[in-house]
Amino acid sequence: MTSLTPIRFEEIDLDKIAAAKGRVVVIVTPDGKMDQAARRANRLSKGAIMRFMESERFSKAKPGEVLTLEWPVGLAAEALDVLVLPRNASAVQARKAGAALGKLKGGKPVLVMAGSLKSAPNLALGLVLRDYRFEAHKTADDAGKAPEPVVICHSNAAEMSAAADPLLAVAEGVHFTRDLVNEPANVLTTTEFANRLTEMTALGLEVEVLDEAELDKLGMRTLLSVGQGSDSPSKVVVMQWKGGDEGAAPLALVGKGVVFDTGGISLKPAAGMEDMTMDMGGAGVVSGVMRALALRKAKANVVGLVGLVENMPSGNATRPGDVIRTMKGDTVEVINTDAEGRLVLCDVLWYAQDRFQPAGLVDLATLTGAIIIGLGHENAGVFSNNDAFCASFLKAAEAESEGAWRMPLGQGYDDQLKSRIADMKNVGGRPAGSVTAAQFLKRFVKDEVPWIHLDIAGVASVKSDTAFAPKGATGWGVAALNRLVADKFEG
Repeated sequence: MTSLTPIRFEEIDLDKIAAAKGRVVVIVTPDGKMDQAARRANRLSKGAIMRFMESERFSKAKPGEVLTLEWPVGLAAEALDVLVLPRNASAVQARKAGAALGKLKGGKPVLVMAGSLKSAPNLALGLVLRDYRFEAHKTADDAGKAPEPVVICHSNAAEMSAAADPLLAVAEGVHFTRDLVNEPANVLTTTEFANRLTEMTALGLEVEVLDEAELDKLGMRTLLSVGQGSDSPSKVVVMQWKGGDEGAAPLALVGKGVVFDTGGISLKPAAGMEDMTMDMGGAGVVSGVMRALALRKAKANVVGLVGLVENMPSGNATRPGDVIRTMKGDTVEVINTDAEGRLVLCDVLWYAQDRFQPAGLVDLATLTGAIIIGLGHENAGVFSNNDAFCASFLKAAEAESEGAWRMPLGQGYDDQLKSRIADMKNVGGRPAGSVTAAQFLKRFVKDEVPWIHLDIAGVASVKSDTAFAPKGATGWGVAALNRLVADKFEG
């Protein structure tokens, strides 16, 4: 996978400032107060920082902003970055400041003089999240080169390093998700996806792969119907992390893993179809969360299940008008084969409940274009049958700066799924398309199981940079779900 930026915390050594290569970062408060390191850098640069603070540009700087002095006199570094940040900066402020530094890093080593900044671990997290490049298929000489390290000098280096470790585990989970979502479909086949997840047994996860014969025996007919037009075999991968009390009911995470979606017989338009390599985004997030939990040794029981299929048109593909019986036993009239994600999820959701009796259930999917019309690329759509469980997730998402907005459910939307010849249709028409998709899934959730459906079609992969990611796969949801586990299922 893409290498994380190496982060090392060291005790403060002001003599490092003059000789450091690459970039040197010092912190100045919004009201212009310099700490010991900033004063040293100011003297070395013959008062450049002080002159900078007297400028109009500094007066307009916002907390978290980075102001750069290129090729500063008196320093070996190529750049002296003045980070405007209050000494009591919040975790979110520090994380965004770190992301600003990560965007500027440019493959150079970085020395951050953090002083006694209590939120330094979050600064490190933001920097690592933003310093990401997917270069697995580039042939340039520097493509895939391991990133240069970041040294953070702090008055309490050991404590900060220990606090940063679980955060950097989350960053690795995010990078793992981004790599999966960014991969082209000729590389990330259903088999390759399953192989990459199986490798995580080395981290302590229990991983099993259910093949088509096993899925057929279990009755996962709707999932198999999606993949039957492809030469790539359909699979379900089950990942278990058993860090909590023995026998305690786990949190179950379920992800849609359509490694490529042509729309099947209901073929998508050619324009933009290349983006459908990201239609396994939900499975990517579940995989990244499981990796993060294993790396930080979470004290919780969590099971991640992903349905891996490819939706292709062929002489064997499912047709519009076909009726298929789900694992639950209900029948579905397939109106549109491009509404395939819900057919994958419904069987895996039922299996997750039947086998694990979870304490909570969360599914993630790049499910509908309708959610993008409703919420754009700022928020994922959140649907739930349990107010308290939903509130816990929304709180976690807000704490991690991952946009999420609760959407409605209701009988009127459910009625749109009525079929003349089967128990339900797989689509409810154009009105409220993301809501009727959620209502379809809700039919496969037992009333007593707290459930959240996350439609991440607008946030899984984007066309422009975000605060914490370059354009492409974002890894949205890994941090929020990790926080949900920490808040509600550990301890």
